[in-house]
Amino acid sequence: MATSVKLPVSEFAADVWAGLRAVNQKKLPPKYFYDDLGSKLFEAITLLPEYGLSRADERVLARCAESVAARVQRPCVVAELGSGSGKKTSHILGALNVPELKYYPIDVSSEALSTCSRELGKLALVEPIMGDYFHGLECLSRKRPAKSQLLLLFLGSTIGNLERSEQREFLRAVRRRLRPGDLFLIGADLVKDVDRMLVAYDDPANVTAAFNLNLLARINRELQANFDLRCFVHEAVWNPAERRMEMYLVSREEQDVRVGALDLTVHFREGESIWTESSHKFTVEELETLAKDSEFEVLDQWGDSEWPLIETLWRA
Repeated sequence: MATSVKLPVSEFAADVWAGLRAVNQKKLPPKYFYDDLGSKLFEAITLLPEYGLSRADERVLARCAESVAARVQRPCVVAELGSGSGKKTSHILGALNVPELKYYPIDVSSEALSTCSRELGKLALVEPIMGDYFHGLECLSRKRPAKSQLLLLFLGSTIGNLERSEQREFLRAVRRRLRPGDLFLIGADLVKDVDRMLVAYDDPANVTAAFNLNLLARINRELQANFDLRCFVHEAVWNPAERRMEMYLVSREEQDVRVGALDLTVHFREGESIWTESSHKFTVEELETLAKDSEFEVLDQWGDSEWPLIETLWRA
């Protein structure tokens, strides 16, 4: 008698189903790192001395905020893709200095959005939107006033988590949801010394390892799986051909894992991995090409001398 299979009932479940059943390389999308616990772990990563990206991002934003604000027309609204706690965004909101400015943080973590509302409530009227990027932009299109200019933020080099083949299509999809004249401030991490990147993604305090392993813990919590986190190890490698850091969860032993909500048993060989993140690094010229191909005009850009990173302002 054939057994009935419980079909995935959420995007998360569907992606876990597909990713763990992949034949050549098991893979899970990095967007699922950011449940409430994962968001807290990432905030801890940004404080590590080895991970300079977030501090560089904040330094650049503090320096360029007035220049960005000078480009923004009134009336205006601000929105942010993957806002997290919104800590760095305070520089932009403060520089705009618009009475009753509306700020729409878009994030999948309810706790991050709560923190964002609490921390930035003095600088703007915060209206959180919980969901993925495009759900958030669709909600935003219904909320923003008809004649307002949008300043959309995409900070922290999150664009690097997309495959190179996906980046252009993602940016084009964002562009289709913007009005002519809207502004897009996007951050990108630049290529740098390999040893410096390796320790940033595999820190001695093992905070990044905990962040990576929490993805399995989330599957345990939400999909009734029985991953033993002690049987997997975090691994970070540099792929020079693709100019990206890659993160994996590697099975220490041959084992079977049950995902109850999917009626799925997954076999792992010793040394077999789950690919959990690609973090692509860019050149300035590459970003300019991406902007042009996505129908954006590059208005300005700012870098950091301590940690090679760029913030670039585009106009739709």
